[in-house]
Amino acid sequence: MAQNSKLPALALRSSTGVEVWSATSAKNYLADSSFARDETKNCRAVAFSPEGRYLAWANGTKVQIASPNDRWKIIATLPRPKAFYLKFSPKGTYLMTWEIFVTSPSNPEGSPNLYFYKVATGEEVFSCVQKRQIEWEPHWSSDESIVALMIGGEVLFYELQSSTGLSKPAKRLGGGRNGAVSLSPGNSPHIGFYVPGVKGAPSMCKLYKYPNIEAPQPIAQKSFFQADRVEMMWNSKGTGLLLLTTTEVDNTGVSYYGKSALHFINIKGDSFSVQLKAEGPIHSVAWSPRATEFCVIYGYMPAKATLFNVKCDQIFDFGTGPRNAVYFNPFGNLVLFGGFGNLRGQIEVWDMDSKKQITTSSAPDTTQLEWSPTGDIYVTATCAPRLRIGNGFKVWHYSGALLHETLWPEKQELWEVAWQTFPPDSHKQPVVSEEKVEGIQSSTPQASKQKYVPPSLRNLPPGVDPDEKYIPGLPPGYKSSGGNKGQGGREKRSGNQRRPNRKSEGKDGEGPAKEKPQRPKTSAAEQRTPNKQNGSNGRPHNKARPKTAVDENQASPIVEGNGTTPIKPQSEKPHNENKVEKDPRMLKIHKKLREIRALKEKLEKGEKLDGNQKQKLESEQQLAQELSALKIAHKAEKQNAKKNQ
Repeated sequence: MAQNSKLPALALRSSTGVEVWSATSAKNYLADSSFARDETKNCRAVAFSPEGRYLAWANGTKVQIASPNDRWKIIATLPRPKAFYLKFSPKGTYLMTWEIFVTSPSNPEGSPNLYFYKVATGEEVFSCVQKRQIEWEPHWSSDESIVALMIGGEVLFYELQSSTGLSKPAKRLGGGRNGAVSLSPGNSPHIGFYVPGVKGAPSMCKLYKYPNIEAPQPIAQKSFFQADRVEMMWNSKGTGLLLLTTTEVDNTGVSYYGKSALHFINIKGDSFSVQLKAEGPIHSVAWSPRATEFCVIYGYMPAKATLFNVKCDQIFDFGTGPRNAVYFNPFGNLVLFGGFGNLRGQIEVWDMDSKKQITTSSAPDTTQLEWSPTGDIYVTATCAPRLRIGNGFKVWHYSGALLHETLWPEKQELWEVAWQTFPPDSHKQPVVSEEKVEGIQSSTPQASKQKYVPPSLRNLPPGVDPDEKYIPGLPPGYKSSGGNKGQGGREKRSGNQRRPNRKSEGKDGEGPAKEKPQRPKTSAAEQRTPNKQNGSNGRPHNKARPKTAVDENQASPIVEGNGTTPIKPQSEKPHNENKVEKDPRMLKIHKKLREIRALKEKLEKGEKLDGNQKQKLESEQQLAQELSALKIAHKAEKQNAKKNQ
């Protein structure tokens, strides 16, 4: 608890550059004067090393590394102007940078885009071509003796303490095209290896113990059919692995967003499917830092939250609520549930020891949430590109008290907020108390909960019902001749009330027309005999037609009982418009565009897309052109039909 027991700082990446804000108290965060603010407006990434010794950021011209323990002095500058992602090795010895892979006519093979640098000296020690943007990161053992790279369909293992080091792979594991790899925490790691299914074969995740990856049988394996993507999550001890499988399309048609399932395997060779007691998607999964339990949020809204042990047995039910994200604090004694995205931003904090809810608060428009290393406060932020207005960040106490708030200036964007990290055991586990903490009042305007009233119905005279049509100058007690009509003069009907037959209305909808004489009752045989005199092919006069528009292909017009031909209402749509709306080609294009919009939302949230999803995004312009061409063709068809009438 020596020098690192201080409150952690915040690194902020925005449209105006990179800056560090230090905490003079739990309620006061100010720009740190010892950090030379980088005012470059194209900063793509910022990252602290796991033990907090370094801060690195890419500003579009170079990558810089600073030391927090030396008043943020810059210790290395790397010549990587196109760096897109940054990541440190577990002990902070190496910094890895990734750039977008490009080719050119002069260099059709492309150049290396993944680089390893020694942080202390800034020396480049390794480079290779890594075309993957999704899961580009190398995977390290905790002592940095082993690093694994997934390149193409093969995993390359480098042993840094051997004579070959990073110059030559020590081992290879193949057969995982479009697959994934994950190393468990620990010095002698286990390896999770995901192999996608092909040609009707199931997908499979295998568990190996390094270096015995050539063993004929893995330690454990789990197969599943419905999996376009798998996310692998190890517990902190490296003994259990959760597999979250997702499909982009639900073939049953139940969900627009595909299907998801959760599986578990451990280093003892056991494998389970986690049984969830509610239908619907899996929104969020997180391991407790204690490594003996994990929490799942799943089901249709309001979603359920359930705690499971390492045998996949349910041990506690948190009930239901508007939530889609779960966050454990670094010590595992507090858990936070949030409802973000299309939800209103409700936050619940629970005590994991007593299994009791501590508080409920609200943080609308939150796009990022992260617990502080101290474990008793957390930060919420509204960042671009997810939301480009109302950017800023807030610091909260676990009791729900707002400690600090900073609103970003207008016409500027906040892109990312990151807590300063510290070595393990730098902070003590916070003692959960029911004592109230004094906070501040948020200056963010709250959304109105009142019912929306259109401008035409505001400032009405007293006693006037806004649901009735109001005519200025009408004497008190008098109503419009339209009767009980709502906005726009439309009659109000309950959901199960049928629309009245237009033919039963008089001119201009002023009420029922003159009552027609009823037909005398006939026998069943007479009803089955077509009546040529009424011109309706045996259809009873008092039965409404299924469509309001008159079919253009009808051989003869419908004749009423009095011998007159009814006038077609002007409000009815022509047949060609119905054809346009139901054109299967247009419906198919609309469906694809909706899927592309959903993928864009995922991209804005920071989620990574696979190759098929990227191809979908690239087809948006072509689909829009096809849709426009179809609309023009239908419009021309409609005009020709009018000319022929």
